Amino acid sequence: MHMDSKNIFDVSGKTIIITGAAGMLGTEYAKGLSEKGANVVLADLDFKKCKEISLELGKKYANKTLPINLDLTKILSIKNMVKKVVKKYGKIDVLINNAAYQGDDKLRTIPFEKLPLKSWNKAIDVNLTGIFLCCQEIGKIMLKQKNGVIINISSTYGIVAPDQRIYGKSSQNSAIFYAATKSAVLNLTRYLAAYWQGKGIRVNTLSPGGVERNQEAGFRKKYANKTMLGRMAKKDEYVGPIIFLASDASSYMTGSNLIVDGGWTAW
Repeated sequence: MHMDSKNIFDVSGKTIIITGAAGMLGTEYAKGLSEKGANVVLADLDFKKCKEISLELGKKYANKTLPINLDLTKILSIKNMVKKVVKKYGKIDVLINNAAYQGDDKLRTIPFEKLPLKSWNKAIDVNLTGIFLCCQEIGKIMLKQKNGVIINISSTYGIVAPDQRIYGKSSQNSAIFYAATKSAVLNLTRYLAAYWQGKGIRVNTLSPGGVERNQEAGFRKKYANKTMLGRMAKKDEYVGPIIFLASDASSYMTGSNLIVDGGWTAW
């Protein structure tokens, strides 16, 4: 059957869950997908922010958003989210596992030798176990539907090591627990894509590079010099890749990692 190229990126009417929806990129994904007519579920520990985003989107678009208070470290919280979403929409088309624990500024500058175990464990709980549990619970729904898309968010630092020369003592550095969990996400994606092959569920990863957000000018310059495009990403530049992965435009893609990093990892 010939694909209609006019509607190839269509996500209208799709029910899309975004974890970490209150964060900078989560908010951008929610805006972009809502503009395209998707019904977006805004799931985050910061429930207040989710409600604010939901109100803002409700004024602009006719499609329905649903703010949800989600704690990824608690299975009951995840089950409760699934129940609410299915009750409201009757289906779950796309899950975007975007939430991640990165630690605060202090944790990103602590020497590896002194990093507290509780920070490592928290990152495992949120960045890895949280995704595992979401895929498990939402996968059950997608299996019944015989249809679904899961997008796991990794990072360039799931692929390569942070170049310590550009960070120095700046709090922009990536802690080891972030890099280790984001690398694990890549194979979790491949495993699930293989496990659910033939069941109508596609699983892919998006690996973004660094986003410009008023960092110190010296750091921005050093980072930009490591990319082929000579700059950091703008916060809305990952919306296109998310729409691609959520829509039929990526219908022949599963078990893959889409790297969008300005060329950072290509040389």
